[in-house]
Amino acid sequence: MMTVNEVSKLTGVSIRTLQYYDKIGLLKPAEYTESGYRLYDDAALERLQQILLFKELEFPLKDIKDIVTRSDFDKRKALDQQLKLLELKKEHLENLIDMCRGLKKRGVRHLDFTAFDSSKLDEYAKRAKEQWGTTPEYKEFSVKSKGWTKQDEEGIMADFMKVFEEFGAMKDKDPASAKVQEQVKKLQGFITDHFYKCSNEVLFSLGKMYAAGGEFTENIDKMGGDGTAEFTYQAIKVYCGE
Repeated sequence: MMTVNEVSKLTGVSIRTLQYYDKIGLLKPAEYTESGYRLYDDAALERLQQILLFKELEFPLKDIKDIVTRSDFDKRKALDQQLKLLELKKEHLENLIDMCRGLKKRGVRHLDFTAFDSSKLDEYAKRAKEQWGTTPEYKEFSVKSKGWTKQDEEGIMADFMKVFEEFGAMKDKDPASAKVQEQVKKLQGFITDHFYKCSNEVLFSLGKMYAAGGEFTENIDKMGGDGTAEFTYQAIKVYCGE
């Protein structure tokens, strides 16, 4: 058993924070002494480790509590997500370091902002949260898709990807053109009707994910041809006034 002071020194989490976690039911000590002092066993320390991992994923404490106390909580899945997130953060930091070294050589007037792009990291964090069902959009989608059959799901996803195929056929147009902007409106409406309410803010976040590389970009480009995901994102940016 470890006292709250010992846990604080071991983990770097302040005593006040540990007391707060106890108060909100996020991390209960294994037991209390007769004097009311908190004592933590290995299981409690493991739970604290899980909490800190999810904090790195930028989950709110309320969502972390919902996740780590649920019966189907998968520790290995959480660790896999944490590892992936750290790899993306490492890549992001290495890009920034390379940029700074380049500026030292070329001078600070050399303008290059690509190293600040954190879209891949943002995409993964968002998808990780959705996998745990903590976002309002995911919860709404769960309700809407509850009665879907496999055939329903395949049909809806085929129609969804058809929207991107139509974007691909417009790549020679200006993303700000009326026809392309009407297609963005169609995309927004499809998402709202079949998945979850797609506000302009949500739509813009999706657009960034579409063009961030990885699975989203690959699938969209398969439907509409190379560059379709980026073209869709540029059209969404205009639509959302970004």
